[in-house]
Amino acid sequence: MALSLVAAVLTTCLVGIAPDGSADANRGAANGTPASEPATPPAAEASSQRVGGDLETQPQRKGDNWVCGDMVVEAPLPEGYPAPTPAGAIEIKHYPSVRRAEFRGSGNSDRGRNGGFWPLFQHIKSRDIAMTSPVEMDYPGWSVNGQGPAAGGAEGRSGPWVMSFLYRSPDLGPTGDDGNVRVVDTEPVTVLAIGMRGPYGEAQVSRGIEQLQAWLADHPEWEVAGDPRAFYYNGPYVANRNKWSEAHLPIRQR
Repeated sequence: MALSLVAAVLTTCLVGIAPDGSADANRGAANGTPASEPATPPAAEASSQRVGGDLETQPQRKGDNWVCGDMVVEAPLPEGYPAPTPAGAIEIKHYPSVRRAEFRGSGNSDRGRNGGFWPLFQHIKSRDIAMTSPVEMDYPGWSVNGQGPAAGGAEGRSGPWVMSFLYRSPDLGPTGDDGNVRVVDTEPVTVLAIGMRGPYGEAQVSRGIEQLQAWLADHPEWEVAGDPRAFYYNGPYVANRNKWSEAHLPIRQR
């Protein structure tokens, strides 16, 4: 996809989109029901493990794309990233380090992401770096029921946020500052993830986090180990009912 087209579609996707409830945000959503066997930490080479919700549905890879029913990811994921989690499924996922270009902002991210999109887009354009999927949103300090730094609730929704474009591989460019954009290598992370469908925004993320918390309440051997984040896989040309996203909570064993 040409960069100009990506800019057009993702700008609309990431600016001023507040969930309106018009689509089923979690069709087939997980109800927090755990798998029959207790979760165990995935090894570094094992990228994901289904532990709750929809235990059967599996995404299919088609070239660089991923398909799950009527939901499609049409841009490549970074190297080593696990497959997108189907809507309604809960997984423990291990993510390797990734090189990413990030822009930091504050306030309501649903209204403010345009300010992050364009510096990030100009950064990858100037370095001739192709877009990948997903666009990542991190929410530092978003309290999740008092447990750890990300312990659900509405707290933190007007706080800081970080928007990131992910490099497909680290050899595409160096780390460091580029104007308002900083390129960094992240640490590997293990997360509890829920796949979702529906319009993008913080309300959608909050609903996902609540379901992840319900799972954690039934699995006290795990605890929250970081701030919530969201993965947005699609642009606005995709109908709200088919938009694919994930909510994540970093976790660790107690």
